[in-house]
Amino acid sequence: MTTFFMESRFGMAASAPSSAEVRSLFRSLLREARKYEDYNIREYVKRRAKQGFHLHKSDNPEVATSAFLEGKEMLNVAKRQATVYSLYAPKIKSIMEVTSLDS
Repeated sequence: MTTFFMESRFGMAASAPSSAEVRSLFRSLLREARKYEDYNIREYVKRRAKQGFHLHKSDNPEVATSAFLEGKEMLNVAKRQATVYSLYAPKIKSIMEVTSLDS
């Protein structure tokens, strides 16, 4: 993503996000993952967030900025999808969530 594209799309100059902003985004993604009723989707969102942040852990500032902006977009997608999935939540729990079996 070029600097011009980021400025025109997001209305700001491309500057590297602070570590506090990055941690806040990471926590927000994990918090949003907890809102999913379905175990598989919840774990997928958590796994993708961890992988994405681990992948871009030591990038240069330009790549880190574009990854941060992409992460913010993914957070918005996760929020919308959590709302949609809550409308169609499964009636039964996944076998991964069942703690005891009734005999």
